[in-house]
Amino acid sequence: MSLERGSLHDKKITDLTGFTAHIGSNRLPQAKEKALVRKIDLFLLPTIWLMYLLSYVDRTNIGNAKIAGLQDDLHLSSGQYSICLIVFFISYVIFEVPSNLILSKSRPSIFLPTIMILWGAVTCCMAAVKSYRQLVALRFLVGVLEAGFAPGVLLILSSWYKREEQSKRFAVYISAAILSGAFGGLLAGAITKDLEGAHGIRGWRWLFIVEGVASIGWACVARFLLLDFPLTSKYLSDDERRLASERLLVTDASRASDEYRLGPLQAIKRSLENWRVWLFTAGYMVIVGSSTLSYFYPTLVEGLGYETHKAQYMATGASSSLVLSPSSQSAIFVSVTDSRFAGWLSISLSCSVATSIVTNFKARYVLLVFMTAGLWSTNALSLSFASSTFAHMSREARAVSLAFVNAMGNLAQIYGAYLFPSQDAPRYIMGFSVVSAMCAFGIGVYGVLYVFERRGLLDG
Repeated sequence: MSLERGSLHDKKITDLTGFTAHIGSNRLPQAKEKALVRKIDLFLLPTIWLMYLLSYVDRTNIGNAKIAGLQDDLHLSSGQYSICLIVFFISYVIFEVPSNLILSKSRPSIFLPTIMILWGAVTCCMAAVKSYRQLVALRFLVGVLEAGFAPGVLLILSSWYKREEQSKRFAVYISAAILSGAFGGLLAGAITKDLEGAHGIRGWRWLFIVEGVASIGWACVARFLLLDFPLTSKYLSDDERRLASERLLVTDASRASDEYRLGPLQAIKRSLENWRVWLFTAGYMVIVGSSTLSYFYPTLVEGLGYETHKAQYMATGASSSLVLSPSSQSAIFVSVTDSRFAGWLSISLSCSVATSIVTNFKARYVLLVFMTAGLWSTNALSLSFASSTFAHMSREARAVSLAFVNAMGNLAQIYGAYLFPSQDAPRYIMGFSVVSAMCAFGIGVYGVLYVFERRGLLDG
């Protein structure tokens, strides 16, 4: 059976390679292509959006659980809490590239829902932890399992959409992470208030149970909705699969020439030899490192004087406001080469500096909202920018490159977990100073990338 499938792959690839010579002179049917893109959007975007929202809720719910009683019940020090954050990113970073290599050789419709079911189950198990060591072990496992999701989605989107189509899709995808703060905060507030003590179980333990079960449930549904790759997706007809592949050849004929030919070591070597990968990695590290403050939203907002469950609700404002912010809206419609790219980091830089100076908590809350708006707007475009730049690579090399950028970006969250220790309250001078410095560095990196893009140095 597998031999027959492999032969079918080779035949389709051969057909596409032969078609490449004629594709420049023949316009693809516009109406059919638009209908196909709508169908791809319908299958992919809602499915991965909700999967990503739940994955982000599962990885950040420890922040809500902390102020709901987890830290007191497990007798965690500030340093131990930071380690609980860090172990997730250690395993996440280590397993991202291997996971994406596996995905590039397998079926996304099976691989992604499977790892989601597993991390949902581990999240449920976190409700039963009795000690610091148990919590660390489970956080490590969640990182291992979630490592394959985000870079996997980046690979899928870059495999289905043209360069000029990717920016909007990445913005939609990233909006799930933005709204996870609002959704997670609302859910955490309701659970920690209404389920506290139910059946003798603390509210923060119910938080892990409810959110873990939600991930498992949606993963089962996603198994029947996710598309695979253009040549192998069973939800498309033969003509639609052919068109899905041909439309990408119009803007990047190299996609078909070396598909399925690179081994893991070759893909890693080709990716890491590319200077563009390292430049995008440096830029993305400062964005993600600065975004670490999302884990401290409930703690920072608690300084406003609200009770625990009300602090959970207030923390949603720092996330939900982003969807309505002008910069977040612009991220959906603007080109990735727009000169305002570094401007959004400048907004975050200014707000970070002001937050470390201002002492009024309500003013700092407003600044926090605008600072996060700039970071998330830039996050969406940076991924889209990288994906479109790596489009000329083979699927395996592109999988490694996207996973590497994402992994190294999340590596920044390891030291980011130490930026806001409890003893620095209420001003957190060290944390906001480091965030300000990272934003300034990011402005320089993306300024250079903008110049290179304008001069055509990022092509090839």
